[in-house]
Amino acid sequence: MAGKPKLYYTRGRGKMESIRWLLAAAGVEFEEEFIETKEDLEKLRNDGSLLFQQVPMVEIDGMKMVQSRAISNYIATKYNLYGKDLKERAWIDMYVEGTTDLMGMIMYLPFQPADTKEKNLALIIERATTRYFPVYEKALKDHGHDYLVGNKLSWADIHLLEAILMAEECKPDILSAFPLLQAFKGRTSNIPTIKKFLQPGSQRKPQADEKFVAIVRQIFNI
Repeated sequence: MAGKPKLYYTRGRGKMESIRWLLAAAGVEFEEEFIETKEDLEKLRNDGSLLFQQVPMVEIDGMKMVQSRAISNYIATKYNLYGKDLKERAWIDMYVEGTTDLMGMIMYLPFQPADTKEKNLALIIERATTRYFPVYEKALKDHGHDYLVGNKLSWADIHLLEAILMAEECKPDILSAFPLLQAFKGRTSNIPTIKKFLQPGSQRKPQADEKFVAIVRQIFNI
């Protein structure tokens, strides 16, 4: 029997958080090896574990996988969260890329200069409510199903819920104009594996605070 996947990253969300979400939603237990210093990162680089000298890195099925998109593709496929055919996978990819764009804006907000944060927060809220969330609201309305693709839980749904919760951290009532997304959030949050991940004490990571931002800047020289 293969061991648990092992995740190598900092103690924060970053590009690993969506991988944690995907594994948790699939009901897969995983271990974490935290990078807490510049030396920890250099050790991984020097022992040849990082194909492109970058994290996230996940040890799974005898591989040391890097590049967050490749890791997520593998996990989604392995655990039947990636559609039943090429067309469904194409839709899942499009939906995931959309939420990735939105989440990227939110992810980098704590690392931005104080004098630009307010402007960027306003941009995030504007983009979420006019460019991204209307797409998912319309998709749910048009096909009348509980999930985005194939009426079955997929990577696209898991990623969308993660994006919704991140956006709500920016503006708690951000879904006020999207009743179907509100219902979607309620449904998907209550899927047992996801509900467990949303409980206190899980491996879900908190928002980045100033202390964590300082640690990340030190580790990665940014």
